[in-house]
Amino acid sequence: MGFFDLFKRKDKKKKEKYKMGLHKTREGALSTLKEILEKSENIDDDLFDKLEEIFIMADIGVDTVLDFIDGLKDEVKNKNLKKPIELQEMIMDRMFEIYLNGEVVNANLKLNKNGLSVILFVGVNGVGKTTSIAKIANQYKKEGKKVLLAAGDTFRAGAVAQLDVWAKRVGVDIVTKPDGTDPSAVMYDAITKAKKENYDILLCDTAGRLQNKVNLMNELAKMKRVLQKEMPDAPHETLLVIDATTGQNGMSQAKAFKEATDVTGVILTKLDGTSKGGIVLAIRHEMGIPIKYIGLGEGVDDLEVFDIEQYLYGLFADFFEEEN
Repeated sequence: MGFFDLFKRKDKKKKEKYKMGLHKTREGALSTLKEILEKSENIDDDLFDKLEEIFIMADIGVDTVLDFIDGLKDEVKNKNLKKPIELQEMIMDRMFEIYLNGEVVNANLKLNKNGLSVILFVGVNGVGKTTSIAKIANQYKKEGKKVLLAAGDTFRAGAVAQLDVWAKRVGVDIVTKPDGTDPSAVMYDAITKAKKENYDILLCDTAGRLQNKVNLMNELAKMKRVLQKEMPDAPHETLLVIDATTGQNGMSQAKAFKEATDVTGVILTKLDGTSKGGIVLAIRHEMGIPIKYIGLGEGVDDLEVFDIEQYLYGLFADFFEEEN
């Protein structure tokens, strides 16, 4: 079953949110795609070169684009296609396949069914880690979960206070210690409190400094040891927060953090603020990490559980104009 078949099941409200959230990418790097497919006379090397340039500009990533174009060429040859417009549906189907990579990809967080779930958040400073934690806390609180935050970014001035403000705004509890405190001490106090007082969700902030990989590895490993001493299967998720507007720099961050800790998913913030929204596919293809959430606005409700069908619709909504 291809992307088009699956997409027909999707609800209108979400379609519009993704369409608006990805308008900069669609109207930027991908703006000429439909016209090129409609006006080109032949499927030839010149057309493939143009497609390659468009997708690289959308920040899908050079390696991902080259693999994608090679696959497209093979499929065109196998199906003996002649008209460029016939590539329209094939492009979306192949991007859908690249993201899935033969797996059932579930964007929902893996929570502990028998009690406390611990989620660790990692990422460099300034990517929207604190606000992402607050938005997820807000979502779980709305679902009736008892949520606790752990302010483990004790090295950045003001980070603890910032998360504390968000905790009050959202209406959830938080464990804090003074700036400069060992982050692992915060983790210990937080998980002890969470277990004792029967919390459902513990969301743990961590330091965002990337002085060097060794320090990062040691720091994150120490936090995990503290959590696992109190709860052997914690953390249940380790989410890497990346700012979509940083493009390929975000890929470098992803690689560094993947080497430093066991990243289970990505939160891609500010996707509505970039014309290079193709980074979603680059992260998945090159890193093998699923996208769990994407940021499509500034509001507390604008962090969306990632949906690959809606994402592709947001990128290629112009192709659906006649249907809509």
